[in-house]
Amino acid sequence: MKVILLQDVKAQGKKGDIVNVSDGYAKNFLFPRNLAKEASASALNEVKLRKEAENYRHDQEKQAAIENKAILDKATLVYKTTGGVDGRLYSAVTSKDISEMIKKELGIDIEKKKISVDEVIKTVGEYKVTVKLFPEISSVIKVIVEG
Repeated sequence: MKVILLQDVKAQGKKGDIVNVSDGYAKNFLFPRNLAKEASASALNEVKLRKEAENYRHDQEKQAAIENKAILDKATLVYKTTGGVDGRLYSAVTSKDISEMIKKELGIDIEKKKISVDEVIKTVGEYKVTVKLFPEISSVIKVIVEG
């Protein structure tokens, strides 16, 4: 019997997969637990439409990431803060600070977890920061810290 998995099922497949299982397994295990539904023509069409929509959204997000990469590659951000003696800062510049700076100056909203700061920014200077925009697309921006 062909079924469409509604959730990930161990040893069968992931959510949205169409798999062949025995009639008893489907009727006695998968259907009562709402893990799968029968693969009727309308259900198969629904899965097809959902996958097309997901692919379209994925392509749109990738295109937006490429456009944002072009903007970020050219950008130089200047972070002004109060500093102490010898160019040291009172508090470190975090990925959250950089995310807020990017949103304010460039208008691009990036989550702080996608910003990778190689070294702790605790002194005045110039730093390279990596921003992961998409699984295979990342950008390196220059951040200048002034005290």
